[in-house]
Amino acid sequence: MKRSEINRALREMEAMILEYRIALPPFCQFTPEEWESKGHEYDEIRDNMLGWDITDYGLGDFDRVGFSLITLRNGNLSKRDRYPKPYAEKLLYLKEGQYSPNHFHWYKMEDIINRGGGNVLIRVFNSMPDEEIDREGDVLVNLDGRSFTVPAGTQLRLCPGESICVHQRMYHDFEVEAGTGPVLLGEVSQCNDDNTDNRFNPPVGRFPAIEEDEPPYRLLCNEYPKANE
Repeated sequence: MKRSEINRALREMEAMILEYRIALPPFCQFTPEEWESKGHEYDEIRDNMLGWDITDYGLGDFDRVGFSLITLRNGNLSKRDRYPKPYAEKLLYLKEGQYSPNHFHWYKMEDIINRGGGNVLIRVFNSMPDEEIDREGDVLVNLDGRSFTVPAGTQLRLCPGESICVHQRMYHDFEVEAGTGPVLLGEVSQCNDDNTDNRFNPPVGRFPAIEEDEPPYRLLCNEYPKANE
């Protein structure tokens, strides 16, 4: 991705967060220059990849395949003694025309909540023992306290205020229902590790290579400098 694309996506997500009057923690407003002076008191942010996350999944077409996210809190499965939180929380932003590719998580169970804007469509499949997509088996879904089954590949519509529980190894993808506008989503989950806990099918990348065509507006969660000693 070009840095200018990332900067534009950050500002678009910030504008929608402001529109829905959601207050972000202070570290989400740190400039790249401010990060250079931050010491070890911010190691939890660095080690657990809190903060901004803009991805085109390595496909180079962000307006069609891409997502904007902020990780607000998280534990760390590899450093449980230091970061024992068993939970994570994110905000996610998806524009009309964007798509988040089909994937599951081995470890993480998550609730995806439509916090405002348009309607989000989530397609669901079970997975096979070999981790391939089960295109025939009915899928048990849990939406806001209601449990029922749907055929494989069903797209579930979440209107503002509605949510779905995504279980481990449940394949799912995201897109916005045409004509309803961009969507601000919440995610409440077990610990999140985007380096090891995403099984994309078909395979894609997770963090983009960046072409530096302008200075960064904010640093992404995998870009923080080492602590200032």
